[in-house]
Amino acid sequence: MFTPKPFRAKASEYGELARSSTDPDQKRAYRNSERSFTDLADNEQWLAENNQNMVHSSDRSVATGVVLAAEEEHILRCMGAAVILQWNTLPPKLQRELYDAAGAMGEVVKTSDLRGQIARFLHRHASGDPPA
Repeated sequence: MFTPKPFRAKASEYGELARSSTDPDQKRAYRNSERSFTDLADNEQWLAENNQNMVHSSDRSVATGVVLAAEEEHILRCMGAAVILQWNTLPPKLQRELYDAAGAMGEVVKTSDLRGQIARFLHRHASGDPPA
């Protein structure tokens, strides 16, 4: 379901390109791409390890009769990872709106727990610190 292997392979590919490049701007661009793919791989790894603790769309959609296609779920994961990768560049007002919207996605009785989990995740993954 979740696999970091393709992202790690791309990160390795960009790492090799950075090592072999002689142009400083190109080297920097390759390093940035390497870092981005490493972050995506770390996110996929985290998703794989914490899948059992997440609210799954199919669990919620049974009640509403709507099941997201696998492609849509993949798109949502990719968009979420892209937002996390760019989190520190977003204006604080937009960060707050996204945080509030994400915190409201869970069950009403568990909203404060979900908000705490989101805050801890953002602190670990969007602060620029290496994942724990």
